[in-house]
Amino acid sequence: MYITATDLKKNLGKYLDLAKEQDIYITKNGKNIAKLSNPNIDPKKEFHKLVGIIPNDCDMTLDEIRDERLSKQ
Repeated sequence: MYITATDLKKNLGKYLDLAKEQDIYITKNGKNIAKLSNPNIDPKKEFHKLVGIIPNDCDMTLDEIRDERLSKQ
């Protein structure tokens, strides 16, 4: 979700609640300046939901996983 810095100032509580479930990108003058996200979300689990199975003992970074999957296409 993308919001303006002004909207964030006016509705901070709303966006803090939404950030529990999704990343919130804050823009100012049409440019991304910040991101709100939940620090407790495991990125590998979220990535798994989107693209397939990732073993629990996987020691690859998300970028490495993405690159490997793209190279197989």
